[in-house]
Amino acid sequence: MNLPAALNLMQPLDRQTLGERAYAKLADLLISGRLAPGEKLSLRAAADVLGVSIMPVREAVSRLVADKALEVTPNRSVRVPLMSVAQFRDLTKVRIAIEGHAAAEAAQHRTDSDLFSIAHAEQAMRSESELPAPDLPRAVEFNKRFHFAVYEAAQSPILFEIIRALWLKAGPVLNLDLRANPQRLAKGDAIRFHADVRLAISAGDGSAARQGIAADISSAADFILSRGDLAD
Repeated sequence: MNLPAALNLMQPLDRQTLGERAYAKLADLLISGRLAPGEKLSLRAAADVLGVSIMPVREAVSRLVADKALEVTPNRSVRVPLMSVAQFRDLTKVRIAIEGHAAAEAAQHRTDSDLFSIAHAEQAMRSESELPAPDLPRAVEFNKRFHFAVYEAAQSPILFEIIRALWLKAGPVLNLDLRANPQRLAKGDAIRFHADVRLAISAGDGSAARQGIAADISSAADFILSRGDLAD
């Protein structure tokens, strides 16, 4: 599949930073759930949309394969890996531990600028969810912005990069599922947990911030597992 809808969301790259920016653009597609598990990626189509030769895209894809965010099939096509129930459960446990720790650190190290970014993302997702017909892709983007605003507030570049690597694997399942299932947004669990996390970080309560992120991750994981869409 050439993924025209997803790829058309990207802008052509500045030729001074081809390899790094190609990697960043493709990684964002994965983290944002714009590429689904099992979906194939055409290197030529990606290169055409980004306005570069195929070499920077090939380099970026090689890095993403090394990150285990993409895989090469026996027939040499590139696709987003399928995820089994066992892999998803394992990934969820790791995310709870690491992202919960980041939220606790954010409560101790956040700046006024961090608090503004967290509150802005939290309010944006809340406002979108309250519309009669929410724009699910926008809600997904606000959800990602909220989480990464929290993790940036931990003031740990190494921790942030670890979490980004986890979202490269989790994004295609988590965010695509939210985009496809409006009942998750309507139920309001994420909205409530996000508010809890924001308040905890604002109050400097690391334990409550950790618990709020853990609850948010667990609730989303339980919903996804209940649908039975993952591989055996």
